[in-house]
Amino acid sequence: MSYPRPRFVREESWRYKRVKEAWRSPKGKTSRIRRSKKGWPPVVKIGYSRPKATRGKHPSGLSEVIVHRPKDLEGIDPQKQAARIAHTVGENKRVQILEDAKKANIRVLNPGLKKPAEALPEAPAEPTTVDESATAATEESSTKTETTEEPKPSGEETPKQSSPTKSKKKRKSSK
Repeated sequence: MSYPRPRFVREESWRYKRVKEAWRSPKGKTSRIRRSKKGWPPVVKIGYSRPKATRGKHPSGLSEVIVHRPKDLEGIDPQKQAARIAHTVGENKRVQILEDAKKANIRVLNPGLKKPAEALPEAPAEPTTVDESATAATEESSTKTETTEEPKPSGEETPKQSSPTKSKKKRKSSK
């Protein structure tokens, strides 16, 4: 398509908050949009449709395939199709799908995770000897002493900011 499709809006949606922009066909007898008057938004017509070859495809030109589990990647052709991970898939299974897709050279349209390796649970740290833990503790304490802030002089205290409370009087209603 050589030109972008116009943005179709519902009649009077720009005038009233209660009328949303979602397209509805104009039905009024004197409707300017229905009569396609110059200067008014366009009406949805068959001529605005996309070519049949590109309809229903991702802007990259690949057709989308919904993936729910890693096994679903087996039938995808990387040249013609791209994977879209279903919104109900959890984080662990999403990581597996991303790894399998990378191995099979399949494009994932909504990876969601920037670095799959960080999402995996970390391996437990190796136990350290007594000497290493003692040196680590002394290094931490030396860095803490360097970054401490200077104490404020006692003569300059910050005033407390309290919000004034208003007394509410109850009104007696006469019946």
